[in-house]
Formats: sequence, C-alpha cells, structure tokens
Amino acid sequence: MNNFIEIIKKRRSVYNLNRNLPVFQDKIVDLVRDSVHLVPDAFDMKSQRVMVLLGGQHEKFWDAVYDELVKYTGESFSRKRIDSFAAGAGTILYFYDVAAVEETRRAYPMYVEHFHDWVMQSNGMLQFTIWTGLAAMDVGANLQHYNPVIDKMVRDMFDLPDVWTLVAQMPFGGIGRMPAPKIPEDINIRVKIEK
Repeated sequence: MNNFIEIIKKRRSVYNLNRNLPVFQDKIVDLVRDSVHLVPDAFDMKSQRVMVLLGGQHEKFWDAVYDELVKYTGESFSRKRIDSFAAGAGTILYFYDVAAVEETRRAYPMYVEHFHDWVMQSNGMLQFTIWTGLAAMDVGANLQHYNPVIDKMVRDMFDLPDVWTLVAQMPFGGIGRMPAPKIPEDINIRVKIEK
C-alpha cells in the first residue's frame, strides 16, 4: 500500500513540459489502452472515449485551441500558456459517448437522473489512473478544460462522431521542472472517522 501512495504523491500538475520523454511513446499508448479497459464504469456501460495525440497532431491541436480561444475571448488570451502545453510530447483527450450513456439509461430508467454523475465519476477515475500511471513512468502532465469552447473544433479536426462529448485535455511530456511541494494541511478538516 505504501508504494501506491508514493506513486500518487508523484502525480502533480506539471506545467513545465518538454518533448524528452523518459519512455517510448508506445508505453504511454499501452497505459492508456489498459486504463480504458480496466477503469470501472457504472453498469459496465463503457462510456469512456480517449484520443492520444502525438507529434504533429499534438502541435496542430494546441494551435487550433489557441485560435478558438482568440475567437471566443478576443486577443486577450495568453499564447504563452497554450505554447507551454504544445511544448510537451503529446496530449490525451478525454470524452464520454452520449450514445452509450443513453442506451444504458433506457435499460435502467429508475436511475436516469444519476447517469451524468456516474459518467463523470468514471471519466475522473480514468483521468486519475492515466495521470498517476504517467507519473509512475516519470512523465509529467496537467489537466485542462477548454471545452465547450473547443468542442466543435475538436470534432471537426478529428472527424469524431457528435456523440463523443469532450471532458478534458491532458498535455504530457518530459518534466522540465517539478512544481513546488504540496503545502501540508490539516486533513482532519476534510476527513472524518467514526468508530
């Protein structure tokens, strides 16, 4: 158990990324595939969808994100911030499949109001699993949420079905610099134990 917690401690929001991966890209792709297969989903609906962008597709994606944000916000958006994500080796895009969710909702109508929460929980577990797996390989990553501003652009760029709903974007790469250590807190404020 101690080893598991030590790996979780390595999972940080790393913003200083570069293209010098300490592992082959195939190892990252294997991690993503295994994680999608193994992370649970309510009623085994298999709602998670993931796309891994490498090389030119990764760079093209972040250029397009910048263009969409400028359209949405005007010239006020920081190119430097977007370039820091593009400086990494790749990006993992997280989605859920609305069609898979709707099919399961129809099968279990008594739980219909809970499915969106369960889909988000499953996607969050998938993000955490992959992010922690990357940290275990000494690969840095951070999590971004530029949706819904970029949703249509992403669907058009990669010719994705309309039922794929974008949840998050995870740029990853070699670690240029680790963030400052986490600030200690009184965890008893957030965790209660009853015996």
